[in-house]
Amino acid sequence: MSPASEPCGAAPGGSPLPIAGEEEVSLTRVALDDPRWRRFVSAHPDAQPSHHPEWTALLADCYGFEPFVLVAIGADGELLAGLPVLEVGGRLRRRAWVSLPFTDYCPPLLAPSVSLQSLTAALQECRREGGVESIEVRGELFAPAPAPALALRHVLELSQEPDRLFANFHSSSVRARIRRAEHDRAVELRVATDCDDLARTFYGLHLQTRRRHGTPVQPRRFFRLLWERMIEPGHGYVVLAYAERRPVAAAVFLRSEGVLLYKYSASDPAAWRLRPNHMIIWDAIQRACAETARWFDFGRTELGHESLAAFKRSWGASERELSYARLTEAGVAGAPIERHPRLETALRRSPAILCRVTGELLYRYAA
Repeated sequence: MSPASEPCGAAPGGSPLPIAGEEEVSLTRVALDDPRWRRFVSAHPDAQPSHHPEWTALLADCYGFEPFVLVAIGADGELLAGLPVLEVGGRLRRRAWVSLPFTDYCPPLLAPSVSLQSLTAALQECRREGGVESIEVRGELFAPAPAPALALRHVLELSQEPDRLFANFHSSSVRARIRRAEHDRAVELRVATDCDDLARTFYGLHLQTRRRHGTPVQPRRFFRLLWERMIEPGHGYVVLAYAERRPVAAAVFLRSEGVLLYKYSASDPAAWRLRPNHMIIWDAIQRACAETARWFDFGRTELGHESLAAFKRSWGASERELSYARLTEAGVAGAPIERHPRLETALRRSPAILCRVTGELLYRYAA
């Protein structure tokens, strides 16, 4: 854990780095468990589930990265801006700060008095003083030219009347299938009650789903930490779908004050005709409405995956371009999502054990 508070990128006792902006504030590196960061996240209207300190701690503990938060502190001692960070690097990569790896969306949180331009300038100074090659942000930073979109987000604005949302779903691809599934009663949903529901039942379905997509699966310890750090404290939940007492689909949802995020989904293709995923999503939307959440986030969709994007739009979700930023000595540029087509093909054609072993050995190096 980093020291409780020190100037960003400087040794203890060094000079704070000024932010060129509307206020005379300094960018400071504080510990992840600093109570001011938790208060700032809890009160900020744009806070995402990824801003929870527990999410950063989970990633740090699972993959062995150093966590901290870069913050701007006002005259009253409270925060004006914040960005959770993990320091990554090692034998296969130079030191870099990432906010946050294995996270679809984690933009900087700013008070109205702090501009994105001033924060970006301060981060550049931080990068130089900290001696890291780059700072990557799973969101946008200020740049003369906007970064190109590399993916899409689909977000559904919620109301306290789920029936009004239901009426806006596409009739053939969503409403009819939900009604058919409810009529058939072939699928039963259950909210997970213990760690094994996530680390065993969900994991088994998730492993098969990742293999179909040609993507390494996260280490099993990740799911135990996910339960301990996010699900058990109430920052999310897991839903399991059963048909004839057999698990056929499951999903992990993470929540912040105003957002319910559809984080992970897994299913058995043999049961798709029963529409368990439709039942899980509709149940989650109704739960989010009851909890007075403002948004249901369907998560990231890679460019070119039109069928998945169309599925998310069919729920009435609005489509937004998603860009990431990488700050280097040359300035701000878009941070690409790396793809490995040969590995994807190999995993699809191999037994599931290869998908699991590849994740256990190499997953952290994708940060």
